[in-house]
Amino acid sequence: MADELGPRRTRHAVVVGGSLAGLLAARVLSEHAERVTVVERDRYPMEADARPGVPQGRHLHVLIEGGQRALDELLPGFMSELHALGAPKVGVPEDMVQWQNGQWFVRTPATAHFFTGPRDQLEWLVRQRVFADPRIERVEGTEAVGLIGDSSRVRGVLLRERGAGTSKEPYPLEADLVVDASGRSTRAADWLAGIGAEAPHEETLDTGLAYATRMYRSPAEDPSVDARGYYLVPNPSHVYSGVVLPLGDGRHLVTLSGLRGDEPPTDEKLFEEYARKLPHPVISEWMAKAEPMSPVYGFRKTANIRRRYDRPGRRPAGFLATGDALCSFNPIYGQGMAVAALSALALRKALGDPKRAATTRRVQRALLDASQQAWDISAGADKKMPGAVGDAARPGAADRFKGWYLRRVQERAAGNPAVGAPFRAALTLTAPLTALFAPAVLREVLFGPVPRTPAEPPLLRGEGRDTL
Repeated sequence: MADELGPRRTRHAVVVGGSLAGLLAARVLSEHAERVTVVERDRYPMEADARPGVPQGRHLHVLIEGGQRALDELLPGFMSELHALGAPKVGVPEDMVQWQNGQWFVRTPATAHFFTGPRDQLEWLVRQRVFADPRIERVEGTEAVGLIGDSSRVRGVLLRERGAGTSKEPYPLEADLVVDASGRSTRAADWLAGIGAEAPHEETLDTGLAYATRMYRSPAEDPSVDARGYYLVPNPSHVYSGVVLPLGDGRHLVTLSGLRGDEPPTDEKLFEEYARKLPHPVISEWMAKAEPMSPVYGFRKTANIRRRYDRPGRRPAGFLATGDALCSFNPIYGQGMAVAALSALALRKALGDPKRAATTRRVQRALLDASQQAWDISAGADKKMPGAVGDAARPGAADRFKGWYLRRVQERAAGNPAVGAPFRAALTLTAPLTALFAPAVLREVLFGPVPRTPAEPPLLRGEGRDTL
């Protein structure tokens, strides 16, 4: 069979991993395959509840604007449905008290919005929409343990049931296309070796960042505060970070982070003490007034990892990787869900391109390209942090100029809306990074003064606007 994945070429597609990236990939593949099977290690909960296969499920998840637009294109009306379920919509900079690089952001009218509801709520809604399609079926409580085929072509996947006392032998599931959406802990390297193929080179960048999260009930209403959230952003000179964001129903999540050797503790008392390491006590003071509602949960796997399937190697046709199995980011930047949705759009475009054959290599290249901007943002910021390790931590030839220019952008983004708006558009993946070099922005960055910003946290929207 020719190496083409487009219409009439793929009768059966298997997606390994039923989290967000896998579900959205299945949604797109159903437009081209006669049948799509989603293989999931867990058993899905009946309601919008947490499951073991989402290790970050108890932590903050934000859906930035690039992801919102992509989800609405893939699943029309999705964002309205999510909002109707109570997922909070937060506007920046208007709704947030934000500190970055020694400056408090002026709370000017919002130019970007993100949703901050629970991850399990969003994923449950995606499942409802995706599995409503009769062409998409699911196999739960089952893991992939290998591939069927050889180094020239994959012809299916080996599966094994999971569960206590389960000792069943693997069984084959034939397919014309296998998509690895099993996350950052993918075993694809072993699967490929098992059929005589080569694993991709992995680029890594690890700052050793760790974070811990606890749920709180919001403090009583205070007329001197109208902020919906707080964010103290880390930088190379102050590596501690704190975030407070609403979940809905009067609940907030607080996440604290630090680097290797001084990770935030999961002990409840020590967690509150750790908040005092932040560059300002505003979050610590908020926590003192709020009511704790959960234990403290920690998370440590935050390395940026990119698997270069686009580079030469002995790899089979009919096998693709997407989501975190292809490119995973430091979660602190909040890009993962958006990139999963943007990757599904890239898959749709590549498979449906009437002018170019949808070969495995070409489609895989399109999936990697969909994650490029998020990688540039996450890896670009992390390589500046002290103690960063990995082959992607080495600065490139252009990094010195980029770093100089982006420092000037950040100095002006806090108080100059003409710079802040395109800066947020790039960070939320609704505009390319080149938008920061548009003539109007370039003029402000190169020749405009560093604007005055509030000396203290602007707890009310009107505070600090007299600095503009």
